[in-house]
Formats: sequence, C-alpha cells, structure tokens
Amino acid sequence: MTNRFPGYDVLSKREGMSWNDPTRQAIDERISVKDEPLFFTIQEYRILQALCDRILPQAEGEVKIPLAAHVDRHLQINGASGTRYEPMPYDGDAWKIGLAALDAEARENYGVPFYDLWPENADALLTRCQNGELDNAAWQNVPPALFFKRRILAEIPSAFYAQPAGWSEIGFGGPASPRGYVRMQADRRDPWEAAEAYPGDGGRTAKINAKIR
Repeated sequence: MTNRFPGYDVLSKREGMSWNDPTRQAIDERISVKDEPLFFTIQEYRILQALCDRILPQAEGEVKIPLAAHVDRHLQINGASGTRYEPMPYDGDAWKIGLAALDAEARENYGVPFYDLWPENADALLTRCQNGELDNAAWQNVPPALFFKRRILAEIPSAFYAQPAGWSEIGFGGPASPRGYVRMQADRRDPWEAAEAYPGDGGRTAKINAKIR
C-alpha cells in the first residue's frame, strides 16, 4: 500500500502546543499496553491475535500495534458496552463464543487450530463467517455473520485507529488541545496538519510533513 502521508508521524506533536498534559498521559497509556491477555485465556488470545492479523495485517518492519491486547483491555476495563444484538450475548461472552467457534471451524475444516491456518485458508474461513455460511455447534447463540459485523469489524479496526500509528497512516493529527482545529471545511487543512501525497509530486509532500509539528 502506498503511504499517503510520507514522513508524517503524529507523535512528533507530543511536546508541542498541539497536546496538553492530560492528552500526553492518555496517549502514553495507549501505546504502553503490553501484548498479553487480561480478559481472555491464553488460547483465546492466540486465536484473537491470528484474527487481528487477517483483518488488519500490519507491514513488516514497522512498529506493530498489539490489536488483540487493545480489544482485551477494552473488555477487561469497560466490560459490556450496554448494547446487545439479539440473539448474540453481550460483548465479552460473544467474543469468547465466537473465538472458540472460529477455532472449532478451523479444526473441523482444516485439521489445525485457527492460529495455525495458512493465510488463504483463514481468509476463506472468515469470508464464510461474514456470509453466515458456518454452522459448527460451537457457535451456540452467536450468528457468525452478526459476530463478524458487530464484533470483529466493529472492534478490531477501532483498536487500530485509536492508536497514534493509525492516525499517522490516515494523516490525522490526533487530539488538538489546546491548539484546536480551525479549518474544518472539506479539502482544507490547518498548516500544521499532514498534507496528502499525490503521485508525481516529486517527494514534496514528504518534505512538508517532515517539518510539521
């Protein structure tokens, strides 16, 4: 994938006027989450890690966001969101049943745990999950398509785009307190925001972003 914002790193704003102390503390807490389970069992966590790797693969050689850890912490700290999608149970129970069911489907269809699937087999299984084509008894009262839509696609991308690395990828400046955003109209940006690179600009945007603070 082409980097739309080359040279841009939102963390370069950390000590500038864009962020105040509470913002710095909140961001520091997010990026210091350890890649280990508190809510899930070790087995569930391994399945979740493999699932995150298929939903949002992260480039080799870059700092990897521990997406499974952030989903885990959200459930461990916040519990259920208060919204339940009938007939699926609340968040934590739905996740545990769904992960166990994906693992059961992998073992039934391919003879290995979900986290040992070849990437193409994992993707094929997840496509069937999205289409509601899985029927292992392990799903219990969690419809596969609903689990894919309301848990997998809702929470794994949310974990990624709550992180500074995710913000840098899309050119988002993150919280702006006390500086604030001024130019809110479409196709306009404040001078300190990231400029999107366009093909043929000769690296000009990378030089601009490298100066942004």
